[in-house]
Amino acid sequence: MAGIISNLGNSTSTKIQKATAEARWVRYSLITTALVFLSLFLILPLIVVFSEAFAKGVGVYFAAITHPEAASAIKLTLLAAGIAVPCNVIFGLAASWAIAKFQFRGKQIALTLIDLPFAVSPVIAGLIYMLLFGAQGLFGHWLIDHHIRIMFAVPGIVLATVFITFPFIARELIPLMQEQGKEQEEAAITLGANGWQMFFRVTLPSIKWGLLYGIILCNARAMGEFGAVSVVSGKIRGQTNTMPLHIEILYNEYQFAAAFAVASLLALLALVTLVLKSGLEWKAAREHEIAVRAAQIQ
Repeated sequence: MAGIISNLGNSTSTKIQKATAEARWVRYSLITTALVFLSLFLILPLIVVFSEAFAKGVGVYFAAITHPEAASAIKLTLLAAGIAVPCNVIFGLAASWAIAKFQFRGKQIALTLIDLPFAVSPVIAGLIYMLLFGAQGLFGHWLIDHHIRIMFAVPGIVLATVFITFPFIARELIPLMQEQGKEQEEAAITLGANGWQMFFRVTLPSIKWGLLYGIILCNARAMGEFGAVSVVSGKIRGQTNTMPLHIEILYNEYQFAAAFAVASLLALLALVTLVLKSGLEWKAAREHEIAVRAAQIQ
């Protein structure tokens, strides 16, 4: 009798697998479609960028990326990202902690505001800052009277970059913290830990991979931002041009080799970002697998 029931169970399981499994031609068609799409819209453009960058030789390539205006654009891009990313780390940790661990009025509104940069065009974000801090803006006259310059200067570029990139870390950490709950933090408090000890010894280790992942994406987005920065920077050569803006100017001036040379640096950044992202995902999955095995052994 037990054997009959077992055979019936195996037969049912086999039928379910066959019913839910796709035909081989469907699988291969989907895989081929995905590969063709990736080749046409991702791999081929990257190949074109690097081939055009070196089309006139290595000497022209290095001359383009070491030109004073290109060097200034690279430095400004690194500076803006170097300020914006730490600011977003602080904001992301604070926002995710508050939303995941506490209940308060306006919580849903806070979540909506965090997603705002995803919905608003970067150009509109730049215009908003112009209306606030421009010469004819809301605070413009006060800033001029106190000799404070925000628009067409580094502060405006940093503000625009922070606005565009601040959802990345918060949105990475909020679901992670919500999934983990509050039990471990409550246990740490019960055992005598203060707030900082609880954060650094309990919370931070449990979210470290999500935090690093968010930082990588935030940094890549900060360095590649164009729309908002183009509005608030004024595109002053050698002063307020970031790498994307410098690429646009070179391309519009028909300096294609130089434009693609600087563009190759951003493309290289994207590739490095993908490698780091994949490495973090692999390491996080590996740690999770080890933890699961340890729990099973216990």
